[in-house]
Amino acid sequence: MWPGLVQTAKEGGADVIETYVFWNGHELSPNNYYFGGRYDLVKFVKIVQQAGLYLILRIGPFVAAEWNFGGIPVWLHYVPGTVFRTDNEPFKYYMQKFTTFIVNLMKQEKLFASQGGPIILAQASLTYNLKIENEYGYYESGYGDAGKRYAMWAASMAVSQNIGVPWIMCQQFDAPDTVIDTCNSFYCDQFKPLSPKKPKIWTENWPGWFKTFGESDPHRPPEDVAYSVARFFQKGGSVQNYYMYHGGTNFGRTAGGPFITTSYDYDAPIDEYGLPRFPKWGHLKDLHRAIKLCEHALLNSEPIHISLGPSQEADVYTDSSGACAAFISNGDDKNDKTIEFRNVSYHLPAWSVSILPDCKNVVFNTAKVRAQTTIVEMVPEDLQPAAASPTKGVKTLDWEVFVEKPGIWGEADFIKNVFVDHINTTKDTTDYLWYTTSIFVNENEEFLKKGSNPVLHIESMGHALHAFVNQELEGSASGNGTHSPFKFKKPISLKAGKNEIALLSMTLGLATAGAFYEWRGAGPTSVKIEGFNNGTIDMSSYAWTYKIGLQGEHLGLYKADASDNMTWSSTSKPPKKQPLTWYKVNTWRFIFVGASGKTWLLSHLGYSLKYTFVQVVVDPPLGNEPVGLDMIHMGKGLAWLNGEEIGRYWPIKSSIHDECVKECDYRGKFLPNKCRAGCGEPTQRWYHVPRSWFKPSGNVLVIFEEKGGDPTKIKFSRRKISGVCALVAEDYPSVESWLESANDNKTKTSAYLKCPESTRISTIKFASFGTPTGTCGSYSKGDCHDPNSTSVVEKLCLNKNECAIELSGGNFSEVLCPTATKKLAVEAVCS
Repeated sequence: MWPGLVQTAKEGGADVIETYVFWNGHELSPNNYYFGGRYDLVKFVKIVQQAGLYLILRIGPFVAAEWNFGGIPVWLHYVPGTVFRTDNEPFKYYMQKFTTFIVNLMKQEKLFASQGGPIILAQASLTYNLKIENEYGYYESGYGDAGKRYAMWAASMAVSQNIGVPWIMCQQFDAPDTVIDTCNSFYCDQFKPLSPKKPKIWTENWPGWFKTFGESDPHRPPEDVAYSVARFFQKGGSVQNYYMYHGGTNFGRTAGGPFITTSYDYDAPIDEYGLPRFPKWGHLKDLHRAIKLCEHALLNSEPIHISLGPSQEADVYTDSSGACAAFISNGDDKNDKTIEFRNVSYHLPAWSVSILPDCKNVVFNTAKVRAQTTIVEMVPEDLQPAAASPTKGVKTLDWEVFVEKPGIWGEADFIKNVFVDHINTTKDTTDYLWYTTSIFVNENEEFLKKGSNPVLHIESMGHALHAFVNQELEGSASGNGTHSPFKFKKPISLKAGKNEIALLSMTLGLATAGAFYEWRGAGPTSVKIEGFNNGTIDMSSYAWTYKIGLQGEHLGLYKADASDNMTWSSTSKPPKKQPLTWYKVNTWRFIFVGASGKTWLLSHLGYSLKYTFVQVVVDPPLGNEPVGLDMIHMGKGLAWLNGEEIGRYWPIKSSIHDECVKECDYRGKFLPNKCRAGCGEPTQRWYHVPRSWFKPSGNVLVIFEEKGGDPTKIKFSRRKISGVCALVAEDYPSVESWLESANDNKTKTSAYLKCPESTRISTIKFASFGTPTGTCGSYSKGDCHDPNSTSVVEKLCLNKNECAIELSGGNFSEVLCPTATKKLAVEAVCS
């Protein structure tokens, strides 16, 4: 996907690609380096170079990024005497060794700018830029004087690499003169580097936010993102980086947090699947064009500040040649304003910036979004039946089943009369750790005579847990994205005599940031049973038997080339609701023939099984659209395709009490909880499966289901752009209009529509020139409407891949509602 992603970024106006280097992805154990697959750093840098872009390399080695353990290898935590991110000799030794290794790798491949490579920051004397450490200023005080010494050492170590170029440290409030301090925030216009000799660099502008399981969807409006960028350059900014411009997917078990979702979409300009997110991508593209029209004046002059009101101001750049550019802003988050600038009146919407590349004409306003909006759907894949007939479309399947005992499988790893920490025990080699013990119940217990149930109480540091009593699943519990510890309380069934208690503890990504974050634990800390004749029984000091991971993991059943290395039971009717059951089924294609057509479903895959391991051979979805695995009818678990780990899935619903809004007001400062959507809906329903992971045929899909669901309803879905919309007003400025008016002195405003490649505009679902209202998918005519709107748009756009609809020039009635600022709203179908 890399070449396409880089090209889409370039088309969006990016000059530089900035990327992390994930230490725990590259140094799997001491001196055991890996640069294959999606960790091929050199290949990535060269793809950026081939696209004609530059690159900023963020070595870290700590990166945060909601990435497992903040990007630092788990093995380093177990090197004796190691404490992360402080004046600690073992940590500094391994950090310097890895940093030096990466720098030397770049040198060997001649990727530095001084060697003709792409790693460059095009800013004055800065020919190359590397980043060392990340947001340490937030946590430095937690380490005391040792934190201060570490920060100074990290800067000195970086400079000692002797590459002759500057390094940066973001959110480092006491950075030494040898490095450049930079800003990370939603807004950095007021940021000033520690020295006036240093450039003003914004390393992380967050155009969205990450998501955690159980939470609703965060969304940052494009108007506000554009406002923050324009304000930054208005106030002398040099470099601005979007974190993220493309977030992608936390494949496998790389998501941290804990509870960070497998999707790292981030509401970024390029979505998780690699598609431009409209209108955000398009609006920022227009912004980038407008800023670059001001480039010469910005680079060759100092701004003159002009106050235009309590929250209104202009910054004017005029160079020696007389070239002039101005940024006019309205920081009022409620009220539009009309201001006078150079004897001309300008209307400024609330919370907006207008850009004037000639100090006269507005070519862009951050609050006026001209870019189209796309209608994106997840479409279940349709296949033509192979040899199936309408009455015999489903192939008979032979299932193989293996039932795994809850608790200890094989030999126990160890026994202790105390709870061990989950993470220190598994060392993150697996999400799963079994805690098992037993309790003897006297036949004289009152709850046996009355037929009542005692209550099991469990306290855990995190992250999730399933409780089994006498081989039966009694219930589950988990923490959440803001609080890992949780409590479990549920009545359970006990019998006279010996009762076995088996707890399956689970992690969902390790902590990623904070002072001493590597010491945060997980797993049960207290287990009690309430309701005995003698009161509550505390089992915390009982003899607990431990087993790391699941038997299926140990056998490698998820691998594409896994052999039949265990005894399976064949059946044509797999059991339902059978916990800890592994299922395997092989066929070349599943086709479900229904009354409405032939829809490809992964039929006959398990029937609501708990702890179900499903294997099925499938053909890839048709077409070339991105693919997602629909897990809405499943519980929680892991998924693989051809041995590639798609990641954790958990379609847990977000709270209906989250602060979701139907329409987001872009005005005013943004925070992650401001513009939420999807309350009461699954946090993540679809899971990205890269097209490159599919083989032409004979693909193996593997599902490990923990809680139970309906595998017969698992689907592959294609992420399809099915339609486009535009809503443009007569007074919306544009770079195109300004450039054209320079030739004919006429200002033109147009709406632009473009469908994906290989598709055309097939239908105009809505068109209205006048005073239409609403948003894409729900437009409605206003009191003022040109009855020829649809026919005009159809003439200009039907059967075309893209079209431009000029709002003037005789296309629409010029005498229509003369006192109103007229708009054009269009919704079109792409097919």
